[in-house]
Amino acid sequence: MSWQEYVDNNLVGTQQFSQGAIVGLQGGVWAASKGFDVSHAEILALANGFKNPDTVRTNSPLVDGKKYMVVKADERSIYGKLGKGGFCAVKTNQAIVIGVYGEGVQPGSAASVVEKLADYLIANSY
Repeated sequence: MSWQEYVDNNLVGTQQFSQGAIVGLQGGVWAASKGFDVSHAEILALANGFKNPDTVRTNSPLVDGKKYMVVKADERSIYGKLGKGGFCAVKTNQAIVIGVYGEGVQPGSAASVVEKLADYLIANSY
């Protein structure tokens, strides 16, 4: 399966997310849903947030140019809220899986989807 298929089928295709991406820890976009533009700087800020969660707690991260309030940050996961939606970002060995959800989606359900995809990628050495 291609990286784009993971985004299309395992993130956006679950109906939990309006947008999603898999990006490299070093800053490159491996695959993203149409119109979802995660910048190099945004990726590096998230990657740094996994190393030092206080950085994203005090300096809310941008994802696709939108500033989110962080509700959870640790060495594996960063969750943010914006209005009635939010994002989930989970680190694997080589990548970050990002899903953005909108109003009507339960944050816990959305987080479960991203966490499971990240676990699958980790189990397959990514």
